[in-house]
Amino acid sequence: MIISAPPLRTFFVTSVTDGRRALLQSERMARLLLDVLYSYREKRRLLLHEFVIMPNHFHLLITPAQDTSLEKAVQFIKGGFSYRAKKELLLHSEIWQPRFTNHRIRDPEDYDRHRAYIRENPVNANLRGRAELYPYSSAFPGVELDAPPHELKPIAIATTLRGS
Repeated sequence: MIISAPPLRTFFVTSVTDGRRALLQSERMARLLLDVLYSYREKRRLLLHEFVIMPNHFHLLITPAQDTSLEKAVQFIKGGFSYRAKKELLLHSEIWQPRFTNHRIRDPEDYDRHRAYIRENPVNANLRGRAELYPYSSAFPGVELDAPPHELKPIAIATTLRGS
């Protein structure tokens, strides 16, 4: 009997800083959060499809590893960042609101809507005139990302990849 792997679960995740303070507006804080995101990606705890780090929140499109719940993946990110910010940057205040919001991505159109929302977030907040000019975003040139799971790729791309 062949047992197939469980389907991947991809989520749009948002987490906000404590008191909505602009803790992530400095380059060193934003870069530290980027480093934390990429460290868990390298450890294969999650696939990182899209992200934006705003002054008081972040948005992600992630797929947790098969053996990692969404809650655990977000705990890695928020807890890892808090630990390092307190240790490396000597930050002594609370950093995150205790909760986060999430939405499970259902199909390629849903993925594309959330991808566009993430990429345009700095433009809509008047932080940059164009998405690719905001350095703490997956829209910035040269950023390494994981491809969306096969079932969430736009239909035209998925068909091309299958050779049809």
